[in-house]
Amino acid sequence: QVQFVESGGGLVQPGGSLRLSCTAPRNIETIGMLGWYRQAPGKTRGWVARINAAERTTYSDSVKGRFTISRDNAKNTLYLQMNSLEPEDTAVYYCNEIPSNTNFWGQGTQVTVSS
Repeated sequence: QVQFVESGGGLVQPGGSLRLSCTAPRNIETIGMLGWYRQAPGKTRGWVARINAAERTTYSDSVKGRFTISRDNAKNTLYLQMNSLEPEDTAVYYCNEIPSNTNFWGQGTQVTVSS
């Protein structure tokens, strides 16, 4: 595995929840900061949540209070719990280091919020 691999996306109604998972291409204990990014149609990719080695978390204003990022070093996995989803959350979601490592971008997972 040479890229991050994201999963857990899907179609959900407004107000619903999803949990995204991401496996890393290397031992995440060696990575200081990990993050979730998203890219909506016609927009640039940007981070929405990040977590450092001490598990301190930061969120973009657009998702604060609704999304929760976590990491499981033993499983080499990053998670994003998304609650109270809104149509504006529709995007392809990716994980990567922060700052991002160009070599590790995966295919992402599509999240569509629609009634």
